[in-house]
Amino acid sequence: MALFNSIWDDLKFSLRTGNMITKLVVINFAVFVVTKLAYLILGGFTLGNPGGLYATGLDYFCIPASLSTLIWQPWSYITHMFLHDSFWHLFGNLVGLYIFGSIVSDLIGDRRVLPLYLLGGLAGGTFYIFSAQVGILNVSSYALGASAAVMAMGGAALILAPDYRVHLLLLGAVKVKYIVLVLVLIDLATISGNFDSGGSIAHIAGFVTGCIFVYQLRDGRDWAEFVNQILRKITSLFTFTSAATKKTPRKNKPGPMKATYVGSKGNNVSDAHDLSFQEKLDGILDKIKQAGYEGLSQEEKDFLYEASQK
Repeated sequence: MALFNSIWDDLKFSLRTGNMITKLVVINFAVFVVTKLAYLILGGFTLGNPGGLYATGLDYFCIPASLSTLIWQPWSYITHMFLHDSFWHLFGNLVGLYIFGSIVSDLIGDRRVLPLYLLGGLAGGTFYIFSAQVGILNVSSYALGASAAVMAMGGAALILAPDYRVHLLLLGAVKVKYIVLVLVLIDLATISGNFDSGGSIAHIAGFVTGCIFVYQLRDGRDWAEFVNQILRKITSLFTFTSAATKKTPRKNKPGPMKATYVGSKGNNVSDAHDLSFQEKLDGILDKIKQAGYEGLSQEEKDFLYEASQK
């Protein structure tokens, strides 16, 4: 019991103090553990044959290809992107989430990670359902997994830092652009073949969403702010604030922060920082494009990290 309490305390600490990438990794892994525990428990009630009952329960949280089914389980639009049935499916997604998500977090800020994850998953789910309605491709009845959300991170990382080098087991240092493009080519090959294409269509939709997300940010349209506003409203429904706190006047309340992109172009984007700060950011990001993230000095890396937290 002490061991389980210790693990539970570690999970709570990670969710409370970790960055958004850490939180998403913990949440996806925790959901996977819960589903496997459910499988074991159902095995006890079904004399070792939980397959049918387990699959039925799992489908309740997967996104269905049928619109009539989706109407009765709308929550699956969100739950499917945190759900994995295979360990290797989970493992691959978590590795990709950590690699691509860390780049996104470092370059455009931790507060944009969750919105991008959700938008990628929603786009993947939408195009999966659409492809099922068209009926041209081979699409399964249900879909699950964070792959579309991870590919959104990959698309964003490709646009932000294509020459960033990632050290892969057996392969050594590989640039992000080659990793992402290989993943995209695999999905395109799957779509063109006689395979289950629903997942690959969702992956491509997530990838395109990530690319557009960054381009929109460069033009001053921060999709993350809109998503974060919705999340704050949802969170407020579960937050009980005392009447005294609500009525307490706040002096010198700062005005709302405008959306800012710390990219090298800086097109039509308002920024709360002074010009020298922005110029330094632009210079660092231009250097990343030319020499990769590893070409930065430690001082430049520290500056970039501090900027991403603002």
